[in-house]
Parts: sequence; C-alpha cells; structure tokens
Amino acid sequence: MPKSQQPYANILITGAGGSASSNVIDSLNLAPEKINIIGADISPKRLHLSQAETKFILPPCTDSTYLNQLNTAIDRLKVDVLHPQPDPEVTFIGENREKIGANVFLPTNEALRLAGDKAIFADTMAKVGVATPLSTDFSSIDDVFEKTRLLLESYEKIWIRARQGAGSRASLPVSTPEQAVAWILWWSDERDLEPSDFMGSEFLPGREYAYQSIWQNGKLIAGQARERLEYLYGFLSPSGQSSTPATARTVNEPLVDQTAQMAIKAIDHSPNGVYCVDIKTGFDSIPKVTEINAGRFFTTSNFFAHAGLNMPWMSLQAALGEELSAIGSSPLEPNLYWIRMVDMGYKLVTSEELERWPSAEEV
Repeated sequence: MPKSQQPYANILITGAGGSASSNVIDSLNLAPEKINIIGADISPKRLHLSQAETKFILPPCTDSTYLNQLNTAIDRLKVDVLHPQPDPEVTFIGENREKIGANVFLPTNEALRLAGDKAIFADTMAKVGVATPLSTDFSSIDDVFEKTRLLLESYEKIWIRARQGAGSRASLPVSTPEQAVAWILWWSDERDLEPSDFMGSEFLPGREYAYQSIWQNGKLIAGQARERLEYLYGFLSPSGQSSTPATARTVNEPLVDQTAQMAIKAIDHSPNGVYCVDIKTGFDSIPKVTEINAGRFFTTSNFFAHAGLNMPWMSLQAALGEELSAIGSSPLEPNLYWIRMVDMGYKLVTSEELERWPSAEEV
C-alpha cells in the first residue's frame, strides 16, 4: 500500500550527521506512514551526509543559546517530536523537557543519570543483584595502581575505561598496574581527564550481546537481542574490538533478555522510552551487564527495522501519545545477519545465504 502524501508527523533528530542518527532516519523511512524528517547537527560538514529532508546547524548543547535556538527551530518547522541521539543531548533535553516545545519520549532524569555514569551504574546493579563485571572506581593515580593490582590478583586482564561516553571511550585492556597508570596519565596529559573520570573492571572475554528495547509506562513493548560477531576496524584497537559491529546476528537467548530487563528495571521501576543494554559473558558464560544507553538507540537500530521490528517507528508513535501493543521479547527469528562496512552500506542476510558462494573450483 502506498504511503499517504500527508506527513504523519514532523520529527527532529539531533546528531543527524552521525551514523546512529542516520540509521534512525533509515528506519523511519521504512515506516508505513510518510514522516517528515528534520535533521540537526553541530557539524556543518557531517550534515551533508544526512538523509533528512530539512537540515540545520545547532550549537553544542553546552552553549548557553542551545535551548533558545532549538525551540526557535521547533516553532518555525512545526516539529511534533524531538528525538535526541547523541548522549549529551539526551541528558540535556531530558533535564529541560518541560521547556521544549515538542514531544519527547525519554526515560526519567534519574534513569538517565544512573545510566550515564558507568561506575554509579555498576554500583546500582550490584545492589539489586544484577550480574555485572566486578568493578572499581579511582580517585588518584596511586589509587589506580593499587586497585588495579588488587583486581589483577583475581583476573588475567582488567578493562580500563572512561566512566562517561560512548564508543568504548578511552578503553584499554591491561595486564599490569603500570599499564593502567600510563594509559590514564596519557589521557590526563592530552585530554584533560582525571583519574576519577575512569574506572576499572574485570575483562570479559566471552560472547557479546546487545539488547534494544522500547518501554511504555512500565510495560515492555518490544525488545530484541543480537550478538556482535565482528567489529568495524576492531583490528586497529588494542582490545581487538570496537563498540559497533561489522557483523551481528539476531539471537533468542532468554537469559540474555531476562538479564537486560532486570537491569533496566533496576534504574527505572516503571520504564518509559528507549533502553539499550550491553552484555558480555566471562569464562563462566554468565551474561553480565556492562552498561545501559538510555533514551537513544544503538547505532545499528535499522538492523531490526529491516528485519521487521521497527523500534524508531514505535518510538515516534509513543511520543505522540499512541498506546502501543506489546510485541514481546526477541520476536525476530534467530540467525539473521546484519553485515556492514564503511563506504559499502549494509545488508540483511539469512543464515542460509551467509556463505552461499561458489569456490574457485566451482565458478
């Protein structure tokens, strides 16, 4: 059935020059209704890559004029729904939601706060019994050395990372306290981070999962787990991985789904909005939650949309006040593969198609 030419809604997506927002836009273009997509970004260069129909520049959300400029654009462009995708804007818009002239679909500010600091998040999970990697925070360089030394008595490697930020920011697996100290000192000297901006945790060498979900008024509308199999340019990083996959596949593993949902309810007893959970397994194969991205989608949100589970479309409907019907957890068939590469796009492939190529002898 062709889409109506009358737009269902006007949606403004921030960070529109980035890949995560681009994939949200791709998902919305798959929706059954025509959606007028407006994109904003702080980068005039990256904005050229956005597929949004209307595009404009915003200052960083730390700028004192950001809120006024945002509301001016919302008024002029008759924006119905605002979807922030970069973490700093998710936090800012969450804190100022009552001052914004468009609908938003965001978790509570407390949920955003708990999810936004990985050390505080780890403490919150531990208090309610959600499995997480053993973690510690730091207060000084001496603290880094001593606490890393103690963790290394129990684990072969320790994962050092920034407490805030996405994309495995400032992360490194270390096997000695000296490596941890040197890593944090570099970030302190070159990027003005303090030891207290970092944390350390046991390094989890097992399988890695990502659970993306939509909740409305405390009810799970839809959730889906996938497993990251290969990473974009992972071979260039010291850890051998990055935060975004080159290849991922759908999975149906109830323990992964259950662990993710427990973690979400630990930061918000009545979840509302988008919640994306990162999970890894250790030597014991137990799924352990490493973080939650609250209020925005994973970079590869369009994976599930192309497979038939369009959560950005659901999010838009919910932001407009529509009551959504519950679909459940991990409804997609397992072993659907999402393959992507820079400058080459992306493709949904079934397990039967994955390696269906002739050999050199067969061509």
